Amino acid sequence: MKILYTGSNGLLGQKISRATHTFPQHEFLATSRGANRIQNMGTAAYASMDITNSEDVLRVVEEFQPDIIIHGAAMTHVDKCELYPEQATLVNVGGTRNMAEAAQQVDAHLVHISTDFIFDGKDGPYKEEAEPNPVSHYGWTKLEAEKIIEQLSSYSILRTVLVIGMAEDLSRSNIVPWAKGALEKGEAINVVDDQFRTPTLAEDLAQGTLLAADQKAHGVFNIAGPDYMSIYELVGQVAQYFSLSMDSVTRVDSTTLNQPAKRPPVTGFDIGKARKELGYTPHTFTEALEIIAQQTGL
Repeated sequence: MKILYTGSNGLLGQKISRATHTFPQHEFLATSRGANRIQNMGTAAYASMDITNSEDVLRVVEEFQPDIIIHGAAMTHVDKCELYPEQATLVNVGGTRNMAEAAQQVDAHLVHISTDFIFDGKDGPYKEEAEPNPVSHYGWTKLEAEKIIEQLSSYSILRTVLVIGMAEDLSRSNIVPWAKGALEKGEAINVVDDQFRTPTLAEDLAQGTLLAADQKAHGVFNIAGPDYMSIYELVGQVAQYFSLSMDSVTRVDSTTLNQPAKRPPVTGFDIGKARKELGYTPHTFTEALEIIAQQTGL
């Protein structure tokens, strides 16, 4: 099959590129806005494509004629989405609509990456059928995107949580390398103990994404890590694994941070359906730290 994926310069996109060699039967086209910034593209070719430009999307999609489109490109910085709601809506809702219309045009199955932030975080961890109720503009845009995807005849919606990992030339970091860097320098950091997640190794999200694509799995699937913890516990595990001190860490609750966007307090996902139906096999959080340590050369 021919598989096109968006957001190839990002963390998930890079991991999909690296995993393409494990699916030698498929032809891959990586896309992102502007130039390709990544060296390890696996077996994928590259095309520049701006998801917010419907003509650009249609041109690239019609030229490649994919059987499957993986849509991972999004504006994911939660506070920036709150501060710049029009831009967030343009990218996350408008961009998704453009991808969905292009998928219809070429009769492609669409695999869409969504988030735990579509929920209010009152009663996580969540199963696939839980009722969404976003508390931020980012969460709202991702829920609206899901509604667009659900109108298609052939789709997978993959919801994930707090993606972690190392990659080339990322536009922004994620919590594990951030925590490790701050602890190494002894920087004073505030870490919340009232937000709970199931952190997801980027390689695992790529695996789940490619499994859903390969099987053209229809419906909603939770793709996350197997271990449930608070953000404070997560940072504590990073400190323990890398033999770093927690002396510079202040334990706080979310109300003290004054962030522009609200965060759902308790999310995380039940991944039983993905394990059973897709054959999804995520790493434990400790195993994830081992993989990240190898990638950083430590």
